Amino acid sequence: QPGTYLYHAHYGMQRVAGLNGMIVVTVPEGFVEPFSYDEEHTVLLGDWWHKSVYEQATGLSANPFVFVTEPQSLLINGRGMFNCSLAPSGTCNASRPDCALPTLFTAVPGKTYLLRIGSLTSLSSLYFEIEGHPMMVVEADGHYVRPFAVRGLFIYSGETYSVLVKADQDPRRNYWAASHVVGRNPSQTPSGKAVVSYAFNGNNPWMPPPTAPPAGPPWNNTAIRVDQSRAIFAHPHFVEPMPARADRTLLFLNTQNRIDGHIKWTINGVSLMFPATPYLVAMKRGMKDAYEQRPPPDMYDHMSHDISAPAPTNGTVGSPVYRLALGSVVDVVLQNSNMLNNKSETHPWHLHGHDFWVLGYGEGKFNPAADAWRLLNVRDPIMKNTVPLHPDGWTAVRFRADNPGVWLFHCHVEAHVFMGMGVVFEEGVERVGRLPSSIMGCGRSKGLH
Repeated sequence: QPGTYLYHAHYGMQRVAGLNGMIVVTVPEGFVEPFSYDEEHTVLLGDWWHKSVYEQATGLSANPFVFVTEPQSLLINGRGMFNCSLAPSGTCNASRPDCALPTLFTAVPGKTYLLRIGSLTSLSSLYFEIEGHPMMVVEADGHYVRPFAVRGLFIYSGETYSVLVKADQDPRRNYWAASHVVGRNPSQTPSGKAVVSYAFNGNNPWMPPPTAPPAGPPWNNTAIRVDQSRAIFAHPHFVEPMPARADRTLLFLNTQNRIDGHIKWTINGVSLMFPATPYLVAMKRGMKDAYEQRPPPDMYDHMSHDISAPAPTNGTVGSPVYRLALGSVVDVVLQNSNMLNNKSETHPWHLHGHDFWVLGYGEGKFNPAADAWRLLNVRDPIMKNTVPLHPDGWTAVRFRADNPGVWLFHCHVEAHVFMGMGVVFEEGVERVGRLPSSIMGCGRSKGLH
């Protein structure tokens, strides 16, 4: 399917160390997209730590718990800015040539540019903007959207968007491109910066913009982020028909718990820990003792649970699997709640192996009886593979379990999935062919052929 996609590692925390990138699938010959442009450029956003991923993982697993802290830099196409006042004396030289501001792209006056923007941050939710240049959003996670204009783009880890930008500003100067942390206090993380330069006689393409870099929106304004999420609909000529009803509904409660002295994330009270033997290998080889056989809970006590308070119970650590009937339609409602520090954060949820219809977002606690039809969009929902779960609210999605295999559904904040915020879906494993011997190397699969 044509569109903008991301690739990255999922072993340990390798993505944090930079094992990631972008894939662009071009349209087939003769296909006409519902928009036009003169050139395209990719914009890959990230965040960066000076501490190694091994140190970060050790801290997350330790007792007492040590969080990864805020990133030292935000990256735009692999380049970032660091506050040298925070570095040991003599170790940071901002005047070095390789510390020069990177150029995002060079614009020709009057041309329209398609920017394919993706985020593979480990922790940060972002707001990306180009000074003086509004954006028209035309694609999300490989699906065309009903175009809508934004001054800047809120983007969460795992998401991709394509936007149109018109080079219609004063060509005698250059302009800032910037990414900013939102949803978390950004005081320890400088904004990512790059330059959009204009190709115009008399303009120096290496000259920094004459204005101060844009500051971005208030980092703690959840409402404007929710407004953008609710503005995304399928393009009227590319609406993917959606089943009218689900065969199964899963209500997932996101909580932070303390289990045996360790801080974990749980879904319906279960913190996911991957077994030593991969699920697919274990299932194909009949190794039922390689992972937990007891089915995880489909829902939680949504009537009595107080989402404005930390979890009342400690939960458990396990490796259970949600077994879905092949071809069935599944609704999932993700419910946010307060952490142990009594705050609520954004969680971008990503589903492997499928796209899903985004049915809607809501504030407070999801009420199946009142919210199921009143708030959900069944007419022209956008399809995505990553969706934000906003603070103190809920998000509902629908997908068809039509891809035989074992698939992870998880928060795309790397520390959170490492701490157990995810579930595993199995569907039609009997339809998966013989597994190659080259993958038999983990747990009880070692040495198998």
